[in-house]
Amino acid sequence: MYRDTISGFMLPRIAIVGRPNVGKSSLLNRLAKQRVSIVDATPGVTRDRVGVVLELDPPIDTPKGTPQHLAEVFDTGGWGVYVAEDRHFDDAGRDLRDLTEDIEFQIKQAMDDADLIVFLLDAQAGVTSLDETVAMLLRRAGVLDRVLVVASKVDSVTWVSHGMEAASLGLGEPVCVSATSGHGMRTLVDVLWSRVDAMPEKSDEKADVDLKLAIVGKRNAGKSSIINALAGEDRVIVSEIAGTTRDAVDVHFQIGDRAFTAIDTAGLRKQKSFSDDVEYYAYRRMLHAIRRADVAVLVVDALERVSQVDKKLSQELQRQYKPTVIAVNKWDMVDDDVSSEDYLEYLTRELRGLDFAPIVFTSASKGKGLEDLVAMAFNLDEQASHREPTSKVNAIIEEILQKRGPSSRLGTQAKLFYVSQIATNPPTLALVVNDPSLFVGRYERYLLNRLREELPFSEVPIRLLFSRRGRKSLAELKSGGSKVSDTGT
Repeated sequence: MYRDTISGFMLPRIAIVGRPNVGKSSLLNRLAKQRVSIVDATPGVTRDRVGVVLELDPPIDTPKGTPQHLAEVFDTGGWGVYVAEDRHFDDAGRDLRDLTEDIEFQIKQAMDDADLIVFLLDAQAGVTSLDETVAMLLRRAGVLDRVLVVASKVDSVTWVSHGMEAASLGLGEPVCVSATSGHGMRTLVDVLWSRVDAMPEKSDEKADVDLKLAIVGKRNAGKSSIINALAGEDRVIVSEIAGTTRDAVDVHFQIGDRAFTAIDTAGLRKQKSFSDDVEYYAYRRMLHAIRRADVAVLVVDALERVSQVDKKLSQELQRQYKPTVIAVNKWDMVDDDVSSEDYLEYLTRELRGLDFAPIVFTSASKGKGLEDLVAMAFNLDEQASHREPTSKVNAIIEEILQKRGPSSRLGTQAKLFYVSQIATNPPTLALVVNDPSLFVGRYERYLLNRLREELPFSEVPIRLLFSRRGRKSLAELKSGGSKVSDTGT
């Protein structure tokens, strides 16, 4: 399904779901052949999605030259009620037995975003009541055609009969695997490749939907006030009582010939300060609003110093590679001796990693800066949706590497074999190299900065995927690709 010639192609998305401690993180790490997700026996370590793009090798019995498939695979948090060693409370003080509502929220999230749902069970523990509950919810949702049952911890053939007990759920015969020993992993990769191969190609070109704009920020920063100012009416509740907005509210706008949907979200504060489960669910819905948005607006209160909550939101936006406009609200109330240049320097220093994001000074109470805010959001969406020709990307990266390539203390020569933009939203570049470790870290940051200077992605996140050259090159996976000459350090 690798198609560089089709504009707007989107990678298939695979979500690994299941109750806590069935081995989701271990399975993702095994598939990725690297430590992507944290593995720990404590329930609830994985709270949000952790993803990686995988190259799935075709089955051995396929004709020679059959291409690999690229797919984005996600580890998700454990579903449901869980208790470990009689500890019922997590680090935020929430009783982990009271997360029943969050089960359905997580399932819906997986259904909405995933093309394939890997339902993972523990063969050694057997089918539990929570496994049965999750299976029932999947049936109700009508997504059984997208479910693949996998039994984990099948460390050898002696455990296969235990793994096959998962067939009693009526969701099909399970694939039995062990992330620890590697038993059954080749079979699982074959099944994943076949399921991806049968999927119709997806386009990320927008249908008749509007631009989705998530408005996020800490409490009382003025998110709802911005939406009300855009609407010219009290469309959402505005109050000085912190935490008024509990759920994500979609508000549709038409400004000239442009239509968009603004998503108002709950104000965030430190998780350890959450007063009840409702506040926790509001936080989860805010995260989901970011995921489904095309662009995010991070609202910063100009009258207060940048807080840890602002920084955490900034990090979440970076983690999700979300195009972001920083809206400095209440600017009309700032002292005259504070210049916009000084504040820009201050924000760049405090919100590290978002220095490329555009900043708009606004006043929701006076309606100032809002048109610029909306225009910038559309501009970022256009940047994130753009696709560069493979030949141009190759030429630019080759020039960058010739001027300054990654260095190695051991004298290892860094080589780049192939590069191509494989997806948009965010712009994603796949680079096949001899040693990925030479390109990550400081050099990756340097490369990103140079790419923003050379490519039309100057104000949006760029995702770089480094992989070691395997049995097939990317040139064999696509038509019309160009080869980048080897570049030494």
